[in-house]
Amino acid sequence: MVKFGRITARSAALALLAAATLAAGVTAPGAAATGAAADSTAPRAKNGPISVAYVEVNNNSMLNVGKYTLANGGANVFDIGVIFAANINYDTAKKSAYLHFNENVQRVLDNAATQIRPLQAKGIKVVLSVLGNHQGAGFANFPTKAAAEAFAKQLSDAVTRYGLDGIDFDDEYAKYGENGTGQPNASSFVHLVTALRNTLPNKIISLYNIGPAASRLSYGGVHIGTKFNYAWNPYYGTWGVPNVGLPKERLSPAAVEIGRTAASTTASLARRTKSEGYGVFLTYNLGAADSASYISGFTRELYGSDARYTR
Repeated sequence: MVKFGRITARSAALALLAAATLAAGVTAPGAAATGAAADSTAPRAKNGPISVAYVEVNNNSMLNVGKYTLANGGANVFDIGVIFAANINYDTAKKSAYLHFNENVQRVLDNAATQIRPLQAKGIKVVLSVLGNHQGAGFANFPTKAAAEAFAKQLSDAVTRYGLDGIDFDDEYAKYGENGTGQPNASSFVHLVTALRNTLPNKIISLYNIGPAASRLSYGGVHIGTKFNYAWNPYYGTWGVPNVGLPKERLSPAAVEIGRTAASTTASLARRTKSEGYGVFLTYNLGAADSASYISGFTRELYGSDARYTR
């Protein structure tokens, strides 16, 4: 998929409550593991890869992530919902990067009690994606280790303040060099991810495998690939294994855009995900419309069940 940002090839889960379980590609919320499965409010377990849904919150509600369950058993279709997207911006006066929320992202965060907690109560993790914003600031061009660590603190503070389950890195649209900023360097992303992982040892850190940062994972004897929980292919409608040093159960070589990637392609990618033993299936652009028919195309392959939509 010739993609820059969020374009397809056709047109170009309880905070890490069971980290080992998720890593193995099986959603098994803690209630069942502790003998509380009889509680009807406990999230239901399922076998198979985890499914991820990016939501463009400029146009759609995060609550859509929780509207899909499996017809057989009632488990959530989606295990991780990604808020798309916060930005890494650049302060020209201070000559430093800062974390920025547009009004729609800010609205979701400020209303976490109604926009995020209901998903988490169902056992769905909620992660904040961070994206470049054409201002020259990116994950790959912090001029010093201290600058990278300062931005990592902004990210960890946001996770703590809003009760999020982690951070997703998407190195697009940075426009490196704008506003007198530097070009990508070898150390920046390594320092950033290392600092964030040290601050958030039990949260999700995921990599949308694109941009200069994604190819700069090693510096000074430190390789940050294993500091990520997950990495996924960024090109919708295609198959591509992220080469970051993670085991198969933490990777999504498949990527689909809901409603735009051909249904036959989506089913084929899901079938291959399952048959080749990968643990994650990535989707983008989950909207408000009932997409159960389309989503069933991959849930049948991944979980042996149709999807069900509930308003």
